Amino acid sequence: MEKIRLETQFSVSPQSIYEAWLDSEEHSAFTGATAKVEGRVGGEMTAWDGYISGVILDLEPYGRIEQSWRTTEFPEGSEDSRLEILLDEVEGGTRLMLLHSDIPDGQGEMYAEGWEDYYFRPMRAYFEGSGDQD
Repeated sequence: MEKIRLETQFSVSPQSIYEAWLDSEEHSAFTGATAKVEGRVGGEMTAWDGYISGVILDLEPYGRIEQSWRTTEFPEGSEDSRLEILLDEVEGGTRLMLLHSDIPDGQGEMYAEGWEDYYFRPMRAYFEGSGDQD
């Protein structure tokens, strides 16, 4: 099993990120793909048109989201991985730390790149604007 630890910053509050992550409409908007999120412990979530699925395991308002997580590329019969999103208020916004563990062997690098390309980059554009506004 593999694990990933990534860290990035956004110039919005932890509350903004937390609430958007747990809201189907906003999660869809910041990724650019369909997401369905039941924003409560025990709630199911899917993202990227069903490519990602999981269950919310624990929530600490505006500070932590923990969920089971898998994609359609996980080997058949494999256990879900575990995703933990930690949000800390810092000067000028929020530091987001992503801890992703129990990833099937050989898939860690692919998901690390995916978090950057399909979550962090579009989230930054969504929350902070692309700079191309007229």
